[in-house]
Amino acid sequence: MEKALKGSCIIGQSGGPTSVINASAYGVIRTALDNENITKVYGAAHGIKGVLADQLYDMGQEDAEELELLMNTPSSELGSCRYKMADPDVDDTDYKRILEIFKKYDVRYFFYNGGNDSMDTCDKISRFMAKSGWECRVMGVPKTIDNDLYNTDHCPGFASAAKYIATSCAEIYKDARVYDTGMVCVIEIMGRHAGWLTAASALASLAGCAPDLIYLPETDFDMDKFIADVERVYKAQGNCLVAVSEGVHYADGRFVSEAKTSATDGFGHAQLGGLASLLAAAVKEHLGVKVRGIELSLLQRCAAHAASAVDVEEAFMAGKVAVDSAVAGETGKMVAFKRAEGSRYKCEYVLVPLTSVANYEKKVPAEWITPDGTGVTQGFIDYALPLIQGEIKRPTENGMPRYARLKKVLAK
Repeated sequence: MEKALKGSCIIGQSGGPTSVINASAYGVIRTALDNENITKVYGAAHGIKGVLADQLYDMGQEDAEELELLMNTPSSELGSCRYKMADPDVDDTDYKRILEIFKKYDVRYFFYNGGNDSMDTCDKISRFMAKSGWECRVMGVPKTIDNDLYNTDHCPGFASAAKYIATSCAEIYKDARVYDTGMVCVIEIMGRHAGWLTAASALASLAGCAPDLIYLPETDFDMDKFIADVERVYKAQGNCLVAVSEGVHYADGRFVSEAKTSATDGFGHAQLGGLASLLAAAVKEHLGVKVRGIELSLLQRCAAHAASAVDVEEAFMAGKVAVDSAVAGETGKMVAFKRAEGSRYKCEYVLVPLTSVANYEKKVPAEWITPDGTGVTQGFIDYALPLIQGEIKRPTENGMPRYARLKKVLAK
């Protein structure tokens, strides 16, 4: 048993939000507040930027009931950021500042709740703290609707986004067929390099309302083949519903989206968008039929009203396990999900080294994509179905969701 380490902790949120990321934050905050080895619990305003700017919230000043409402609150309540830290061996300026803040508040535990780039940040901080001699246990708490984190079966946030996407596709399917005139609907779904979210549109098949065509970035996109696919389906049934990932690309690697060069985020990733409109225009030009392009955009990651109960519970447990493991002596790890053997779904929580997660991406397996590249197999359905199960009882006020209203008292 590792010797007890007493001191305060910081929880930060980073990257794109999800509908359950605050459940993970609550898992960390509640567990830390209840642990006798953790003397103070701080929330970083806007992730690592809040640490660098010495903007920390004293979570012990919050009402317990409001903190619990984080389980019902979408987005990143502490604030997020996209901030790429340099390699500490090249430029350690930020790390020296972080160490200064850690010493000021006697921070011995650091929890960072984010996706791929966030795990890279977490790993760098963990290595620097070990090198500096400041004993601080650093743990990554996973999140990403993209489901592309390596070394984990799935990620908190993906299931709820998948459930929203599948439900929305089923609703659009029904709406697009109310008239006696045909229509082609193109639905653009998030996913730069991994098509997990777009693949989730296939779950609408369980309601008898699946997209006719599904295109993922795991396979090269061909515009002529796309037009031919749409024409074939439209001629056969008078309608066509298409689900396409924002990150689909041509064989030479160029994004199909016309918005490829419009902007990049702090990590140099292209800000995609406009694909649905581009493809809708191409269909209109070549086939001359009624077309509608729909971009789900931010709705995919903030639709807490469609959250999966499984996702909410697992998100909370990711935060709780991170704290319990750190207090027990673990550091430099991320909480990962492992699917237990057997026919009945059960999630097991394991720890994996941050170095095995940072800067890797998990793609949809080739065997789960149909040979013609226009759909997914039963293997994907079997994988995703257990994750979208259950609804949570949502607190409401005046007929609207009741979200957490934190005081966010700055630490001194």
